[in-house]
Amino acid sequence: MGQEILSVLQVESKRLLWLIGITFAVILVFQYFELPYSSVLLSRFSAGKISSQGNSSIQNGDPPPKYGIVGNMKILNGSNSIHELVNNDTRTSEGKNTNPKHGMVSDVGRGSNKHLELPEGDRNSKVDSIKNSDHESAPELTGEPQQSSYRMNNTRDWSHSSLTSAEGNITSRSEHKKGSPPANFTSPSPSLPPVFPSSPVSSPTKVDPNITIPLASSGSNISASEIGLKTISNRSVSSRPLQTDVPTSKNSSTTSSPLKEKKEDHMPIADVTSISDMNKLLLQRRASSHSMIPQWPSVADQELLDARSQIENALNIKKDPKLYAPLYRNVSIFKRSYELMEDTLKVYIYREGEKPILHQPVLQGIYASEGWFMRLLEANKRFITKDSKKAHLFYLPFSSRMLEETLYIRGSHSFTNLIEYLKNYLDVIARKYPFWNRTGGADHFLVACHDWAPVETRKHMAQCIRALCNADVKEGFVFGKDVSLPETYIRLVKNPTKDLGGKPPSKRSTLAFFAGSMHGDLRTILLQHWGNKDPDMKIFGKLPRSKGNRDYIQYMKSSKYCICAKGYEVNSPRVVEAIFHDCVPVIISDNFVPPFFETLNWEAFAVFVLEKDIPNLKTILHSIPQKRYLQMQMRVKKVQQHFLWHAKPVKYDIFHMILHSIWYNRVFNARVA
Repeated sequence: MGQEILSVLQVESKRLLWLIGITFAVILVFQYFELPYSSVLLSRFSAGKISSQGNSSIQNGDPPPKYGIVGNMKILNGSNSIHELVNNDTRTSEGKNTNPKHGMVSDVGRGSNKHLELPEGDRNSKVDSIKNSDHESAPELTGEPQQSSYRMNNTRDWSHSSLTSAEGNITSRSEHKKGSPPANFTSPSPSLPPVFPSSPVSSPTKVDPNITIPLASSGSNISASEIGLKTISNRSVSSRPLQTDVPTSKNSSTTSSPLKEKKEDHMPIADVTSISDMNKLLLQRRASSHSMIPQWPSVADQELLDARSQIENALNIKKDPKLYAPLYRNVSIFKRSYELMEDTLKVYIYREGEKPILHQPVLQGIYASEGWFMRLLEANKRFITKDSKKAHLFYLPFSSRMLEETLYIRGSHSFTNLIEYLKNYLDVIARKYPFWNRTGGADHFLVACHDWAPVETRKHMAQCIRALCNADVKEGFVFGKDVSLPETYIRLVKNPTKDLGGKPPSKRSTLAFFAGSMHGDLRTILLQHWGNKDPDMKIFGKLPRSKGNRDYIQYMKSSKYCICAKGYEVNSPRVVEAIFHDCVPVIISDNFVPPFFETLNWEAFAVFVLEKDIPNLKTILHSIPQKRYLQMQMRVKKVQQHFLWHAKPVKYDIFHMILHSIWYNRVFNARVA
């Protein structure tokens, strides 16, 4: 009997050991695959260690895996990037960006509805004097004060991960279309100001770091008058803040397919960006292109890619009678790109919108560049197409000057109604046509010369190619996408090249010349250091009135160097004026991107002086050898062809150069669906 009991006990003990072994095997399998809650199993063992014999994926002494918190759930952070994205994307901020210098605050957290305003104080009189005529050669008008620098956050493709809302609720990927963020998703605190979507919107489309764009259906037929684009009635528009929350509607018929994009490298902007720094930023941007993938394919996209390949493989040019190689970053690439533009480029111009803000070019004054370009492009037969399917670019033909003249409420110090007008205009475009939604506006461009244009366009038109006179690195100018537009002061519409040229170098007796109103602090500093203190340095305030500005022009024609000091904003028509009169430009404007920067080698024919070096200005100019000066002056005369307006455009003139820069940047950012 005792022997039978002993046998039964032995059998039962073997079964128990077998069950214990099975249990440990299951635990090891769970730990090996790192399933959710495996950390709970590990917590049952001391220090998270499992002692076992044989081949195990968990070795003695290995630390327990790290985990992140999403809501009330722990998610392992292993090699799987999904968990990292969920953890990172659920962190939100309700902080504010404050510019202490100008007293400007903009909410950058959840659904800010703050709007930009001009500061009170000394700038009150600047805007009110915009319409007054100024008899100096290059009067700088007031503009929006400088904002904090842009820092582009890393972007992610929504299709790469499950999504988590700010409240910590796990959302299944199957509940959303591929690449579409949930409607209640809150992004990390952006450095860029929020972008307001067009209404109605079913869900925001991710097209750039922290930027949403308006989406609309192509089937609706809406006229400009239906959404209040009549400019006369807009004079009474109240300056109400724009709503930044993204509205969602289940009943909306708008498009909701997202745009794909590449991750963008961080490109932090320093307080002072020198010309050499700009060269590096341009190359960095080219090397890390992050343009949008169109939502559907087009023949034009493939043509752009083909053009890019041909440009990159351009044959070396040994000599060209019209193109002097030292003036360009790469003359062979420029020439091939220009030829392909002439043979390939087609631009579609939207006809919507009413005058005077749209389709009414202003051809005189310091903002004339945008008007001349508009007039010449709309009359052009070579580049314009009425077949939108053939278009490589879409032109938004509004005047930033007339936008201010027509809608700005004097003394309001607010751009709200100006920005909202452009938003409404884009609503019409996005609802009536499919083109904007296809690329998020990346194949659209604008040409704007008013000082306020960067502020007016950086929300709703952030993805467009923006040709801006106020090309300020600190105001969000994007190298390799945006274009620095030459600011040209046109006095005679019928003869824009009158008084072209100047004296030969041997008859230029003045070392350096400047004259202008004391717009901004920099000119005051310039005048304090050099005004009426040195016979070689003709530095003045505003010159007395003379017929046709003859005195000002004669100084430029007879000076070796023409000082191009910034006013309230970084840009100045003096840069083009200096070239116009064969005078070597001396640019004193930190963070100013000179015109046609992607093409021209500006250091070959211009001098760049940092603002802090104004006390050493004469020493810097005297340190330039005579041989070097003569070389630069000769190059100024050769580059002059690129800065001249003609009633009928000629090859390589300013009209074609503006269009080429837009074309060139589009080519190098083109992608296919």
